[in-house]
Amino acid sequence: MASSKEGLVRNGIPIEKETAFNAFYTEVKEIEKRDSVLTPKQQIERLLRPGSTYFNLNPFEVLQIDPDLPVEEAKKKYRRLSILVHPDKNQDDPERAQTAFEIVNKAWKTLENEDTRKKCMDVIEEARGRTDLMIEEKRKRQKKEGKGAEVEEDDPMKYKHAVYVMTMKLFADMERKRRELEIRDTEERKRKREAEIEEEEAAKINKEWQKNFEESRQNRVDSWKAFQAGGGAAKSKVKKVKGFKPPKHKAETR
Repeated sequence: MASSKEGLVRNGIPIEKETAFNAFYTEVKEIEKRDSVLTPKQQIERLLRPGSTYFNLNPFEVLQIDPDLPVEEAKKKYRRLSILVHPDKNQDDPERAQTAFEIVNKAWKTLENEDTRKKCMDVIEEARGRTDLMIEEKRKRQKKEGKGAEVEEDDPMKYKHAVYVMTMKLFADMERKRRELEIRDTEERKRKREAEIEEEEAAKINKEWQKNFEESRQNRVDSWKAFQAGGGAAKSKVKKVKGFKPPKHKAETR
């Protein structure tokens, strides 16, 4: 170790610079550790994991951001994530990468739009409100049982997790209701269409009947006239037969 104008030196490197480099290296390693889940393959797996249909309803979950994160910061996260899962960057698994890419894009479009973002924030606020009520009920129950007023959700991390769970439940409930309404709407449209088809068939049959009825009108008139004419002759013959009197029987004379 020796002295120099820059201070103490170790192995030819000023200790001040070595310390700065070590701090930088440690920070980089921490970032790598923190962001290890952001590898392309891991992100694709995360976005397509079992249950992802419901997990991905929450755009904050898709982009892995806090709901209170400013829009501009959310945009940066979106750009980074979209690059990671882009099909061009995952040519060994392009189909799954494309699906993941579309999920990320949909999440960002939801948050980018002011109206849809507000709806998502309303869900978050409702989740927080319900979680707070749940915690208070739990606290009262514990007090009544003599277990004290402290609950595990008093820990900020556990409280955040409880809100997260409630948020996912609310998004899932919304989706189930949407699907139920969609099914009912589809069934209603199907019933209406079937009724329309029945009406169309009935109208078609009636039209054909009317057409045949009109086309056969003259034949019916002629047949009726012939029938009437034939019926008159028959009546006349009946009268003659009816008015016929047989001659009186005369006794024989011998």
